[in-house]
Amino acid sequence: MDVLQDSWEVDVSFDTQRLVRNWLDLDRNPVTRSEIVALANGGNENELKARLSTRMAFGTAGLRSKMGAGYTRMNDLTVIQTTQGLCCYLLEKFGVDACKNRGVVVGYDSRHNSHRFARLVVTVFVSKDFKVRLFSKYTPTPYTAYAVKKYGALAGVMVTASHNPKEYNGYKVYWDNGAQIIPPLDSGIAASIEGNLRPWATSWDDGVVDRHPNVVDPLHDIIRSYGEDLRPSCSKYEMNKTTSLRFTYTPMHGVGAEAVKDAFKVFGLPDYIPVAEQIDADPEFPTVKYPNPEEGEGALLLAMKEADRHGSCIILATDPDADRLAVAERDQSSGHWRIFTGNEVGTLLGWWAFTTYKERRPHFDGSKVHMLASTVSSKLLKSMAEVEGFQFQETLTGFKWMGNVSFQLLQKGHEVLFAFEEAIGYMFGTSVLDKDGVSAAAVMAECAVWLYANGKTFASQLEACYQRYGRFVSEVSYFICESKETIRELFHNLRAEKKYPTTCGGEKIISVVDLTVGYDSSRPPHFQPVLPVDSDSQMIQFVLDSCIFFHLAHSGDRA
Repeated sequence: MDVLQDSWEVDVSFDTQRLVRNWLDLDRNPVTRSEIVALANGGNENELKARLSTRMAFGTAGLRSKMGAGYTRMNDLTVIQTTQGLCCYLLEKFGVDACKNRGVVVGYDSRHNSHRFARLVVTVFVSKDFKVRLFSKYTPTPYTAYAVKKYGALAGVMVTASHNPKEYNGYKVYWDNGAQIIPPLDSGIAASIEGNLRPWATSWDDGVVDRHPNVVDPLHDIIRSYGEDLRPSCSKYEMNKTTSLRFTYTPMHGVGAEAVKDAFKVFGLPDYIPVAEQIDADPEFPTVKYPNPEEGEGALLLAMKEADRHGSCIILATDPDADRLAVAERDQSSGHWRIFTGNEVGTLLGWWAFTTYKERRPHFDGSKVHMLASTVSSKLLKSMAEVEGFQFQETLTGFKWMGNVSFQLLQKGHEVLFAFEEAIGYMFGTSVLDKDGVSAAAVMAECAVWLYANGKTFASQLEACYQRYGRFVSEVSYFICESKETIRELFHNLRAEKKYPTTCGGEKIISVVDLTVGYDSSRPPHFQPVLPVDSDSQMIQFVLDSCIFFHLAHSGDRA
């Protein structure tokens, strides 16, 4: 191992030397140790302070950051520290017997270091005699959420950075209900992490994963069971078997190919046309600048070319961990491709969910049937609910909230047909209490089969929805900011002393809802918002006098 010399040849402060030595005292990975040593010997004090004087904040989204050395990066040490904290928190909450018998589920995507990080997670858990279900290969994120719920596990860990660039990785946590954690679980886990920062003697020996009797592989059982539970979402199996419609699919160099193929088989759909250059998992994401199907034509260009070659008019694309779905349709007259927004796909899937449900249950009790959407998403489902006679629930931003609200509704004996968020995340049914690009791809394909068999298209059906429920237009954009301090400052300036802007683009702002601090200007005298407050997330909604809703929010490194 590299060892820093006591005599410094560069101008690095004593405090920085102490930070470096503390890191080297804890880290056993030679690559990240060398990275810190190189920064120290190069006199890069600012970079060392940025990496070693603070930590990644563990929140409801778990962790997500660039990979590399330091407490602000994803690496072996930070994964071990986080897992030790989670492990101790679970022991405290559930007790030794539950941890041994119910245990945890661990999954990982195909990014650089994901498999290694997952093995370290397992190493920590088995050192405390947890039962651990570790997938034997990379899988979609929805499989981990599904497995937690199926097995009644205490928690799940998914090592993934979803659609972020190749330099990133992350650590996502599910609770025993199969949904992502929400407050106060996040703060409890975070405190437990802080109390368990020194790696245990056994935490680095990941060889134990291959020989420990507590480690089992759920892969084949989950593939089979997930398919069985997906089958009720299929409404047009016979029509699917005979369709001439062809679908082009890309997993965006991620893990979705086999899962989506299996889902198509469950639905009786024809095999999709793969985008050959992107079908295999590749952590370099070589054909796209960002492996994010939200990026539009830039991300789907190869899929469009492949679809054109085969005369396919529908493109389906999942992001690298297969929990989100993008959809495009070729206009038959112009030949141009239309990439639908998350709100548009959410409208179509919501319409299809209700249409097929009503076919099965024409005399349903609307007081116990629900659809959900986050507050930053289109309000069309709310209008649909009012017209069709079911319930609509609006939640805070993120599927952590929609998953937990859905769980609460299920506990009351209610039904949840569909939930979505504008960032191309969809939950069809409740087998998975999180966004699921795999099931959404199969359901969307079946919807297309029925529409085209009846002389319709996605575009024409979307227009029909607008005619029936009202026209909702949205524009979504984001920018990437790697400085959390900059994001905090940006939102602080907007809400300083609750002196929010009064106009926007020449329009008068008639109300402000700030769900970070808990303020709703339209609800005097206490000004408490209807939705719960989430101090971990930045979200401000402005309502203009022209019935425009303007949201500013941040997600991970996006604002």
